[in-house]
Amino acid sequence: MSEIKNYENLKKLALNYGIKLFGVCEITEDMRKEFHPEILEISKNLKFGIALGYPLDKKVIKGIKDKPTLIYKHHYKTVNWLLDQASELISLYIREQGFSALSIPASQVVDFEKQLGHLSHKMIAKKAGLGFIGRSGLLINPHYGPAVRYATILTNFPLKIDEEYKGDCGDCMLCADACPAGAITKEGYDRWKCYQKLKEFAGMRGIGVCICGICIKVCPYSKIEE
Repeated sequence: MSEIKNYENLKKLALNYGIKLFGVCEITEDMRKEFHPEILEISKNLKFGIALGYPLDKKVIKGIKDKPTLIYKHHYKTVNWLLDQASELISLYIREQGFSALSIPASQVVDFEKQLGHLSHKMIAKKAGLGFIGRSGLLINPHYGPAVRYATILTNFPLKIDEEYKGDCGDCMLCADACPAGAITKEGYDRWKCYQKLKEFAGMRGIGVCICGICIKVCPYSKIEE
């Protein structure tokens, strides 16, 4: 099958599993340098990255005021689970075609000091044409804004690649103004300040995970109506 046909088949499969955003990029050596050591060896011959995106519910996001809510926590975890299920099923299809596929979990921390996963899903999604990195440090999709969760598949299945999306936040400072940690400024995004606030939120009764959602809610691209 051709690279275009393979791409079309996988995208159709992803849509059937409820995935709304699908893109493919080529994995460069510079990108590979950012991978966690745990996957470097097993992914060295996998030259394509497939980005899968699932949008968050606007009504759930709208309910966030100055801290994450219990329903947002449940929704967040459920969307991650759905992404992982779709990712593994698509990977199985690829393996059944005689190729290799490595499914990277949507939300698994492997470097607790830096709060990083096996790789940056937003980096893969950005290279795969699904959005740009905003002032908040999140991937901003032109349709859903930052209100999207992502998972990644690394594969050697021959695929056409998407063109990288170009965009920026312009002069918008809404996320910076709303950030309870003061982690977003014109100078950039402070991961450590953000993480300290997330740990505080995680200590709230019933939350237990590092989530916030405030910058997601206020981003104009999220289109959350008050």
